Amino acid sequence: MSAFDQLLGGFIVALSWKNLGLCLLGCVWGTAVGVLPGLGPMAGMALLLPVTFSLDPSGGVIMLAGIFYGAMYGGSTTSILLRIPGEAASIVTCIDGYEMARKGRAGAALSIAALGSFVGGTLSIVGLMLFAPYLADIMLSVGPAAEAVMMAVALLIVTAVSTSAPRKTFTMICLGLLVGTVGLDSITADQRFMFDNMALAEGLSFVALAIGLFGLSELLLSASDKVLERPAVPRMRDLIPSASEARQAIGPALRGSGIGFVFGVIPGVSHIVSTFVSYAVEKQISKHPEEFGKGAVAGLAGPETANNATTGSAMIPLLILGIPAIPSTAILLSALQNHGVQPGPLLLTQNPEVFWGLIASMYIGNIILVALNLPLVGIFVRLLQTPMYYLTPIVLFICFVGVYSVNGSGFDLAVLTAAGAVGYLLRKFEFDVAPALLALVLGDRMEAGFRRALTISKGDYAIFWHGPAVKIFWLLLLIAVIARVLAVRKGKVALQQN
Repeated sequence: MSAFDQLLGGFIVALSWKNLGLCLLGCVWGTAVGVLPGLGPMAGMALLLPVTFSLDPSGGVIMLAGIFYGAMYGGSTTSILLRIPGEAASIVTCIDGYEMARKGRAGAALSIAALGSFVGGTLSIVGLMLFAPYLADIMLSVGPAAEAVMMAVALLIVTAVSTSAPRKTFTMICLGLLVGTVGLDSITADQRFMFDNMALAEGLSFVALAIGLFGLSELLLSASDKVLERPAVPRMRDLIPSASEARQAIGPALRGSGIGFVFGVIPGVSHIVSTFVSYAVEKQISKHPEEFGKGAVAGLAGPETANNATTGSAMIPLLILGIPAIPSTAILLSALQNHGVQPGPLLLTQNPEVFWGLIASMYIGNIILVALNLPLVGIFVRLLQTPMYYLTPIVLFICFVGVYSVNGSGFDLAVLTAAGAVGYLLRKFEFDVAPALLALVLGDRMEAGFRRALTISKGDYAIFWHGPAVKIFWLLLLIAVIARVLAVRKGKVALQQN
């Protein structure tokens, strides 16, 4: 039976009234979870995981998958309207999406984000269907040494993403790496910078830091600058991107789909990285890099598409190898195992209805999400008309509830407050806080990969030069360095003179 015939069988499974309703439920709940700062796809999936125990395997995984990519969609809303990342991968969306909203293009920005998410999600599903077996073999060659080098490449790319001067960017990267060392050592369990406070055992909460550095600092800046005006609510025709904006979004959306698909395949590499890489690529190849950080359409379309493109390719290591590529897919793995379905090479032969039903439901889910989100754009934009003295306490409440809901920790609320104050001061002195957050995410993985590689090689540093995957990432690192040097020489880094 051909792949096309099997996909048709998958649509028969996914289009049953029960599974269609579960897909709709997952998409609606996922969108709501994405909009609420702090929760994110993993928390949203975990909350409804018990519901899947009473469902058949296909229905359970279809609902959880709907939550997964629904949260990816919803996370862009508060990023664009309020500069508060709904979930971690929406950090980059805050940069240009929010600036478009301030210019009165909030409706167009939300529409571009929704359509870009649809394009990225759909193309990644096509890739999942066509290339899953081949990419599974490639993934097995990515060991700890290659992962460490790959993280170094990503950190170098951050310098192209940042809107601040290179020296300030480097400072923020170092700050993020330093903060990432707080907590129990992942290998020896030794305390590092904990000061005998067990609340720091797992490190500082990324959610609290992200919302504090972006959300609370934005509220403080608005209050200190007495920014009271809000963009006008657009008419219906203003919700449609202009012809110029559509042209500017097409290329970044296609490139973002490819970038997101590649990074989603690699186990352990978060979808957060793909958004930063997409932003860096668009800024480097742009004829007007000085527009990035000021409302560039490419700076929104590329990362938002890359974010959702990871949803399809992240299923490849899960379904073909039984390896969760990102934390959210671990919930899917748990749901399948609870039903006695073991993801792996035999899934296609033993449970084809689960595999192809999931793929078909992802096509359907992307259509549902566009149908849900585009009509709501006007409602979302009307939030911008709320006076700041009403909006501020509402946003503060959402931020604190979102952070507290993750771990139920009062200490995380203190971290949120401190991060907001620090973020305010840093942004007052024109430091871009995004590089610090990415360094925090990548630092742990880079250190773990580095130390595991040395453990395997018994201290022989030559392990970082051997193997095809390692060589590929060293080549990428070299290309990134050369591209960065050429960009500086051509004056493409606008803030280099600061």
